[in-house]
Amino acid sequence: MTDAVIVDIVRTASGRGKPGGALSGVHPAVLLAETIRALVARTGLDPASIDDVIAGCVGQTGDQAQNIARTATLTAGLPESVPATSIDRQCGSSQQAAHFAAQGVMSGAYDIAIACGVESMSRVPMTLHGQGGQPTAPLTERYPLGLVNQGVSAELITAQYKFSRAELDAFAAQSHQRAAAAAAAGAFNNEIIPIDVTAEDGTISQHILDQTVRATTTAEGLADLSPSFTDAAIAERFPEISWSITPGNSSPLTDGASAALIMSADKAAQLGLKPRARFQSFAVAGSDPLFMLTGVIPATHKVLLRSGLSLSDLDAYEVNEAFAPVPLAWSREFNADPERLNPRGGAIALGHPLGGSGTRLLATMLNYLEASGGRYGLQTMCEGGGMANATIIEVL
Repeated sequence: MTDAVIVDIVRTASGRGKPGGALSGVHPAVLLAETIRALVARTGLDPASIDDVIAGCVGQTGDQAQNIARTATLTAGLPESVPATSIDRQCGSSQQAAHFAAQGVMSGAYDIAIACGVESMSRVPMTLHGQGGQPTAPLTERYPLGLVNQGVSAELITAQYKFSRAELDAFAAQSHQRAAAAAAAGAFNNEIIPIDVTAEDGTISQHILDQTVRATTTAEGLADLSPSFTDAAIAERFPEISWSITPGNSSPLTDGASAALIMSADKAAQLGLKPRARFQSFAVAGSDPLFMLTGVIPATHKVLLRSGLSLSDLDAYEVNEAFAPVPLAWSREFNADPERLNPRGGAIALGHPLGGSGTRLLATMLNYLEASGGRYGLQTMCEGGGMANATIIEVL
């Protein structure tokens, strides 16, 4: 099979995912369209040569309904001949889009594809995602507690690994400090594309800075925040829970989009484009829906086995910071080097626009590897319902 390579990858800066957030006035189809348009323009690619656009999006309702991949592709001005599809693997949706795009290239089904993702959590709140849906009776019988809130899963993981509140808050503060330092050093400049936003007075400005990063965050300040997911029924069933998950050690609601141009190595050479990285290995795994956020552990074992690499071969690992206990549990399981874990901060600081997070992490990891002279990077993402994706790339 041919190599699938990343020619370029971009993202928007994050916006707070609530009314008044920097990107809340931008329709999500426009947000994704601008990201796709910028990606194509940066490479000089003939858009008619794109075989498919695969977009991750979790809240496929409201402004994100009607196959947002297609509406964004048309909004971006791409030819009508370019097809597009939207997929939902929860938080890993655009990481899965990258898998599908790369696997399509490797199998010969595609020459060129765009993997991307978007989420406007200010315009399509999470409360709307499951509206009208009821679990099946067999599912309820199998899981009497139901598919619990992810925050409850984070509490269960915290109790299982005996993480203290201070450990969670220290990790969260470090995420902000690393992201702020990276931004100040211009480390995100190559991945962030500007988005025009219109203020109430009609003035237009460009959004280019992650709105969710708080440079002054400290563990001491986070210690004052109250837990967000206390639940009497869960507390009765799991009295060991200490209720330590707060807005400070969780990823914030976020608006954002990201996109990667993926093609065969042969096609890149034919077009005179220089690949930045190749996909080395992929994995996806299921896990206990109650402890749903631990899927990153079996997914990592799986991708390492398939790759023939060990953790010591990896120069960076991006483990999505949905909640602080997720990367902390992963790190403990693999005895990972903390300096290689989310070295430019993670979702606690940079935001977690659900469907747009997978290719966002990929962009940040690739730029870090290039800047630091690293060769291999691992990305893994916990997902609702008990799943996780894992990807290993090799810088070229």
